[in-house]
Amino acid sequence: MVASSPEHRIGKGDELLLRVLSEALEEAARRAGPRLACRIGCIECCIGPFPITLLDAWRLRNALRDLAARDPERAARIRRRALDSLARLAPDFPGDLRSGILHPDATAEEAFATRHESEPCPLLEPESGACELYDARPVSCRTFGPPVRLAGENLPPCRLCFQDSPAEEIEACRVEIDPDGVEEALLLELEQAVETRGETIVAFALALEPFPTDVLVRNQPSPLSDAAHGSLGP
Repeated sequence: MVASSPEHRIGKGDELLLRVLSEALEEAARRAGPRLACRIGCIECCIGPFPITLLDAWRLRNALRDLAARDPERAARIRRRALDSLARLAPDFPGDLRSGILHPDATAEEAFATRHESEPCPLLEPESGACELYDARPVSCRTFGPPVRLAGENLPPCRLCFQDSPAEEIEACRVEIDPDGVEEALLLELEQAVETRGETIVAFALALEPFPTDVLVRNQPSPLSDAAHGSLGP
């Protein structure tokens, strides 16, 4: 990877972003204490499709490639789950099937999520309930649980956390995530590099090859262009 390339800069920036998030969320966990229910095996935030950024997708793709080099069988199982998930999601996916990018239609997106609310994330390991690419998980997965402030918005805690806690107690535990806008700046650079904007879902990020976030292979045809017709390959 060339040191001055977009991939290198985004990779270094993403490392910084994950450190910033980790520090903030460690503080959130410290404040929450036993009121935070997040544990391995809890899959409250792992069921149902949800939007992720192109930066999240880029991170997941890189992590899957790294895993394939170390443990090709495990990586193949993850991609197989992603392909199987797409076979179920593609017929009414509210976006572009070639790129995996969601259309900017909140109503359609919400209806899609509701219809598929029982669809497990492809990264969810069925036996343990753990995330198979935990270190590369999307930002929304990282921030789900404690009360946080992100991009100027106060997000509520997971319904399994802070049960019976009064509002003032929840607010006292709130932390601000990424106050300097590191994610926003990285996402802008990535979108400019790949000449694509928008959000996608985890299944597309893992199954599409190439994906728009693959900077060096952008604009090549996708093998999943016929996904809506059920012709997904292995």
